[in-house]
Amino acid sequence: MSSDGNRKQFWKRNAAKVPGSIQHVYGAQHPPFDPLLHANLIKAGNKPTPATPGKPKKATTFQEFESITSDAWDVGDDDDELLAMAAQNLNIEVVMETANKVIENHSKQQERQRLDDTTELEHREEDTQEEVAEEEEEDEEDEEDRVEEGDVTSPEVSFASQSSPYTDGRLVKSHSEAPIGSPKAAGECAALHRQRSLPHRPPVIPLVARMADQNTSGTPAMTEREASRLDKFKQLLAGPNTDLEELRKLSWSGIPRQVRPITWKLLSGYLPANAERRESVLQRKRQEYFGFIQQYYDSRNDEHHQDTYRQIHIDIPRTNPLIPLFQQASVQEIFERILFIWAIRHPASGYVQGINDLVTPFFVVYVFEYIEEEVENFDVSSLQEEALRNIEADSFWCMSKLLDGIQDNYTFAQPGIQRKVKALEELVSRIDESVHRHMQHYEVEYLQFAFRWMNNLLMRELPLRCTIRLWDTFQAEPEGFSHFHLYVCAAFLVRWRKEILEERDFQGLMILLQNLPTMHWGNEEVSVLLAEAYRLKFAFADAPNHYKR
Repeated sequence: MSSDGNRKQFWKRNAAKVPGSIQHVYGAQHPPFDPLLHANLIKAGNKPTPATPGKPKKATTFQEFESITSDAWDVGDDDDELLAMAAQNLNIEVVMETANKVIENHSKQQERQRLDDTTELEHREEDTQEEVAEEEEEDEEDEEDRVEEGDVTSPEVSFASQSSPYTDGRLVKSHSEAPIGSPKAAGECAALHRQRSLPHRPPVIPLVARMADQNTSGTPAMTEREASRLDKFKQLLAGPNTDLEELRKLSWSGIPRQVRPITWKLLSGYLPANAERRESVLQRKRQEYFGFIQQYYDSRNDEHHQDTYRQIHIDIPRTNPLIPLFQQASVQEIFERILFIWAIRHPASGYVQGINDLVTPFFVVYVFEYIEEEVENFDVSSLQEEALRNIEADSFWCMSKLLDGIQDNYTFAQPGIQRKVKALEELVSRIDESVHRHMQHYEVEYLQFAFRWMNNLLMRELPLRCTIRLWDTFQAEPEGFSHFHLYVCAAFLVRWRKEILEERDFQGLMILLQNLPTMHWGNEEVSVLLAEAYRLKFAFADAPNHYKR
């Protein structure tokens, strides 16, 4: 069948219409784990040009630049300062060298870890084989002793002496064998043997919070560096007036879970920097939100609002369907109110599919403000009503602040998204021509997969725990959601260049791009992705013709 025929069949099965007559596919949310986690380096095609003479430089050597930015890449040990990322004028060669070194070090670290795991597995298998051989030898000796003592009627002997195609008729007594009259013992021995023989399995990683991440609940004791970072946040937030610029610098490389709620509210502009005013602002904004509920929510069944409410009602159960928290009726009612009120107050765009996803990170972070346990299976009905109302109102206002900066993504025909997808295509053609030409050859349009990346801010491509970490940086980065996200998408696409180049037809490429294996991603993978995105931004963002060849 021709390539064009494959494309038509694929879209006939999978495509769904979205506003603006754009074909959009919602693939499986989280595919199986890819065991080979390693960052693919993006190599710029052109030599970076030196900074314009006369511009001030904060760092002139690689060592200087690395010393003040290593915290931004989340690989330093005890750095005290962090560069305000996009606000500095640095020599581009220094930036490129630093980012490349960070990513290269990460790749080497991943390779060393993979080799260590392989060696450990081999040693474990050798030890297991030796233990089994010793046990078999001991058991054979026990059998011989019992036979010599005349205990020939033992059920063990009669069981063990049966011929087997795997024993060539010899007497073999493995650890998994047990007396016929003791099935429980046999099952326990077999289970123990299996447990010793199989390689160690990592624990199941929750979708919201990986246990090993430093800023989640239920973690092991913090390292000195993590404790030091948390202290820096607490000191900065404890002052009468929080320095928002310093808070952005500190937040770029991730925010500890304990201070994330207050930090997000400050970075989004929901709370003022002045500590004395915060409580009054919170009370006023929460009252204002519930005033909107009283004023507008009953109109959801009016004829001119029915379509909006019906679409919201359909989309809510689809929001993070793998996380039990979001399947609770009370949580879904909260989301319905938030989205309906937002749509009513923003008639230029109204509700668009995809906006429902943008509530979830705020909701989870603000639930963490009231609980210590993990949130995936948390029953929100156990919270006091006032706490739930506060979470709802805070989530509404912070989501509104986010959407204010990207509202053209959701107006008629969604022109903002179409511009960003076009910019992504032109950017990728510059940074990795092989990937770009490969997709061109098999007639894959960027709009067919990247529309969702822009519409949902990569939330359908990453576990929620990764989205929360990503948004730490997006809120710290100037125009993080509207501008920096483009470079994150470019780095994310080229991260999978090996897998992309291995696919040899349209359907295979589309299935891959809609089901990228990120299920087991955590803070480390997101930090490397952000480092690469920042390198791309620094190299291309200020070049007037960087999209043109």
